[in-house]
Amino acid sequence: MKPIAKTQRGSAAPHLALIAVQLIFGTWPIFGKIALRALPVTGLMAFRVAGATLAFLILQRTIGRTQKIRTADYARFALYALLGVVLNQFLYIKGLSFTTYINATLLGTIIPVSTLLISLSLGYDRLTIRKALGILLAAAGVVYLVYPEGNFSGDTALGNFLILLSSISYGAYLAISKDMLKRYGALTVIMWIFIFGSIATIPIGGYALSSIPMSEIGGGIWLAVIYIILVPTVGAYYLNAWALARVEPSTVAVYIYLQPLIGFALAPLILNEKWNSRMWIASALIFSGVAVVIWRTRSHAIEEVSEHPEALSH
Repeated sequence: MKPIAKTQRGSAAPHLALIAVQLIFGTWPIFGKIALRALPVTGLMAFRVAGATLAFLILQRTIGRTQKIRTADYARFALYALLGVVLNQFLYIKGLSFTTYINATLLGTIIPVSTLLISLSLGYDRLTIRKALGILLAAAGVVYLVYPEGNFSGDTALGNFLILLSSISYGAYLAISKDMLKRYGALTVIMWIFIFGSIATIPIGGYALSSIPMSEIGGGIWLAVIYIILVPTVGAYYLNAWALARVEPSTVAVYIYLQPLIGFALAPLILNEKWNSRMWIASALIFSGVAVVIWRTRSHAIEEVSEHPEALSH
């Protein structure tokens, strides 16, 4: 019984990390909306990527381990940067400037679906009835929470489309990056992803910022930018990558369904958006869906230890 208990504690760590990631990511669109009041889209993106790149370089130098990177893997880092940083962040921030926070939250639920489909096609994941049920339950909760309020209008069509493309791009990144994270570790991979991402984002963002009178930007905007760099970028990207190296991509993705609940709890305090009674039913559906997927993962881990206890010695 001791080996199983150890496995239960060990297997809980990625799930706790993923809950933390969603708590963090749930605040990002809100602070993004605040920053976009004074900064252009590419400018905010440049601040975010440049700041995160510097932070990851410092972390790698102080607490990381030196590793020899295979030459062929640099191309994969560049691809991850394109999908997980450049396209994902540009399309999301641009879409957020044209649409509402609620629409952005709803369209983010495409990520688990695209992650699962790509993972299945590449053989990184397995489709089970339990997993499909969990994703459908959580998706139903999000749709029930926000869609009936009539948030999809013609005025936000472009923003909605850009958020949709951003979600597909991020889902692809989650699906294909697992092997590299297991090979090199989360900190090394994320550092290189942001280095490659900064090559594209900093020059473009710097040009956009050159026409902005920085001295006129208020302290609240700068605090929002600092928060975006340190918390939903450095903190969330690292924790997400760390967890992705330890659980299936679809498990990582399904936690994204928690973001609407977090955002709806915080939005009234910061953006003056209203609460509604649908939250309780939607919360039950979302948490039920996540629980179904998590239970499958944890049960599978316990069964493997029971059948192969020698694995604990590795």
